[in-house]
Amino acid sequence: VKCSRHLKTVIEENGGQPLMWKTGHSLIKGKMREVEAPLAGEMSGHIFFKERWYGFDDALYTAARFIEIFTNAKRSPTELFAELPEGVSTPELRMPLPESEHGSFMAAMIQLMEDAGGEVSDIDGVRVEYEDGWGLARPSNTSPNIILRFEGENEDALERIKSVFKKAVQSVKADAELPF
Repeated sequence: VKCSRHLKTVIEENGGQPLMWKTGHSLIKGKMREVEAPLAGEMSGHIFFKERWYGFDDALYTAARFIEIFTNAKRSPTELFAELPEGVSTPELRMPLPESEHGSFMAAMIQLMEDAGGEVSDIDGVRVEYEDGWGLARPSNTSPNIILRFEGENEDALERIKSVFKKAVQSVKADAELPF
């Protein structure tokens, strides 16, 4: 849920079937097994190969596969990366919130965001897709934080989406320590 929305398009253009899922090493690995995906990954850099490998993440194997891809390509890595869609995004942002408040906070956020326009996904927190970007708020699996992440086609779209989420967060928790 934290990956670029462009990933879906790139996967489809290359004959794959994208599936968005919850964040977390074990959750991604479990979903990969469940749907028998040949490849899985998440923004943190965990990349799982089933095709020609064992289905677990292995940084050295992933590096070897990237070298293989670049070696066999008819274009340079710079040319390949230049073909990827661009946008503007934030890093993963952390808003402190006690874990005991995660459930009620997220329930309120999901309800608010359903009326904020855009296509809402509640797979893992709440992710709202707009024509020109997306925003995400989700409870951390490992810390007393709400994780926020935003992407836009340009700075104006990014700022607009952040503003929608800022207003929603502040209406759910007026004293929230917003990291944006």
